[in-house]
Amino acid sequence: MKQLTLILTYLLVVSACNSVKRNQKMLLQGNYDEAIELAVKKISNDRNDKQVGQHILLLEEAYAKAVSDDNRRISYLQKLNTPEAIRERYYIYRRLVQRQDRIRPLLPLTNPITGQQAYFSMADYTNALVQAQGDFADALFTEANGLMQKNTVLDYRDAYEVLEELKSVQSNYPDVDRLLDDARFYGTDFVLVTLNNRSNVIMPRGLEQELLNFNTFNLDNFWTEYHSERQRDVTYHFGIVLNFRDIAFSPERVGEREFKRSKTIIDGFRYKLDRNGNKIKDEDGNYIKIDIEKDVTARITYTTQTKSVLVGGDVTYRDLQSGRNIDKHPLSSEFVFENVFARFRGDERALTDEDRRMVRNEFIRFPTNAQMLLDAGDDIKARLKGILKENSFR
Repeated sequence: MKQLTLILTYLLVVSACNSVKRNQKMLLQGNYDEAIELAVKKISNDRNDKQVGQHILLLEEAYAKAVSDDNRRISYLQKLNTPEAIRERYYIYRRLVQRQDRIRPLLPLTNPITGQQAYFSMADYTNALVQAQGDFADALFTEANGLMQKNTVLDYRDAYEVLEELKSVQSNYPDVDRLLDDARFYGTDFVLVTLNNRSNVIMPRGLEQELLNFNTFNLDNFWTEYHSERQRDVTYHFGIVLNFRDIAFSPERVGEREFKRSKTIIDGFRYKLDRNGNKIKDEDGNYIKIDIEKDVTARITYTTQTKSVLVGGDVTYRDLQSGRNIDKHPLSSEFVFENVFARFRGDERALTDEDRRMVRNEFIRFPTNAQMLLDAGDDIKARLKGILKENSFR
């Protein structure tokens, strides 16, 4: 137990030394805020730790250098009036405030090495931060408006990102919610999906509705919305046309296969007799039984009903602004109806387990062509969904 305690103590000392070295390295590399974060964590966890004094010294140095660098950078940025400078100035003021808030819970902080209280220069950045926030918000608003005035889909999307940042900086900025809605609407690709049945087969109305029910496709993303019917006040940039060119049904087929089954089974028992015809007992005093084997046979006929439908066509992508086709992908699907049942003659005990399952099946009325198409709908829809997911517009 004593040895285990010594080992744990040694590991803790090594870990503490390593954290000090790591903090010193961060400081030398100029990663002041990372050094501050590590020092605050170590000091908060245990103020009685032997290394806490070194962490306090490192914290003082990292804090002073970080504040000095930030103030020097602000002085430079104040001479500029570019959107980039306004943005950076705001985020530096935020960083100054957050850094102070990270230190305050530790104060007052006495260094056990020097016996003195650690010193951290604190300032009230409220007015400066409010001013920087207002300047940044105005700059973002101007930038978003400029992008929206270009009146292109991609610029509206860029404007949306700028407005989102504006809302995070100042949530009550005038008109920001309305502009977000506008940027989202005008930055969205509205896609009109239509279906053309160019085969000579009437497609069930239910299948058309299912294929055009894009609410069940889960395809809409933030910047793309699919419609199967034109909506008022919506400009459609792209179109998707589902062209069904071939719908072919196979004949209703019934096939039969006959098999012979044979098996040796146990069909009762007889007692073992001695030469005099007397029953023989085993060592426990029980009469010895001998199984009676019997060969049984049966003939079983498997009947298979099959019917299939093959649907062929393509998915055409169109640029509705220019009126031209921009891409095309083949779309094909096959659905097969199959039912298998069986009948037998002879001794049922000769049948296999599979035979017995098939014997319980019955003849089923063949589905109509319309029903076959509806049944094929799930596969068609899955293939269509795959095409649309793999091929975006922008």
